[in-house]
Amino acid sequence: MKESRYADCLPDELPADPMIWAHAWLQQATTDELQPHANAMTLATVGADGQPSARIVLCKDFVPDPGYLVFYTNYKSRKARDISGNSRVAAQFHWDAIGRQVRIEGIAVRSPESESDEYFSSRDWGAQLGAWGSDQSAEIQSRDELLAQIRRRAGKLGLALAADNQTLESDSRPIIARPPHWGGFRIWPTVIELWMEGMDRIHERARWKRQIDRARERQFTTTPWKGARLQP
Repeated sequence: MKESRYADCLPDELPADPMIWAHAWLQQATTDELQPHANAMTLATVGADGQPSARIVLCKDFVPDPGYLVFYTNYKSRKARDISGNSRVAAQFHWDAIGRQVRIEGIAVRSPESESDEYFSSRDWGAQLGAWGSDQSAEIQSRDELLAQIRRRAGKLGLALAADNQTLESDSRPIIARPPHWGGFRIWPTVIELWMEGMDRIHERARWKRQIDRARERQFTTTPWKGARLQP
C-alpha cells in the first residue's frame, strides 16, 4: 500500500484489505513516537451478567495476513474470565496526532502456548516476576500485603529482591518460566472500521466485514473483506 502520511481521505475505491491500512497506521504512530504507547488499545468484553467492561491493553503483535492482533494478560483476570464465557470482543486504537482511529469487533481466543512462551521470555525479569507475583483483579488488603506476596513468590522462583523490591541482590538469576495462568489472546476481527479526521467534522469512515469460521481450536479460515463507506 502506498499512502501519503498526510493523506486526509480514503481512496474512492476502498482498499480490499483494511488490516493492511490499520497496520500501517499503527506502524506510523509507533515509528513517529506520537504518544508514549502508540500500541495502546481499548479492549471491551462482556461478563456473564451482561455487564460490559473496558480497559486499556497493549497490542503486542498485529498480523495483517491472515488478520489478527495479539495482547497478553493474566488468564484469571476479569477480561480473561469474560472472554472464556463470551469470546466476542471489541477493540479500539485512537491516535490524535495523526487524526486516525481503528475500531475492531471480533473473536478472541488464546494464543498458541509457544507464542506466549516466546513473548514471556523476551520480557525483563521484573515483568516476569509481576506475572507470578500478582493475582490480577483479585482483592487484597493493602499495598504492603501485595509487596510481601511478591517477595514470597520471588523467593520461590529463586530471586533475591533488594529492600526496594526493584532490584536484585545478585546479578545472576534463574530462567523464569511462563506461569500457566498467563499468556496471549489473539483477536480475529470480523468487523473493522477506519476513521480519518476531517475538516468541519466531515470525517472519513469506512467499515469492512468478513466471515470467520473455526478451523481448529485456535485457528480460523476467513472470507474476503467487504467494505462500505459510512457517513460521519
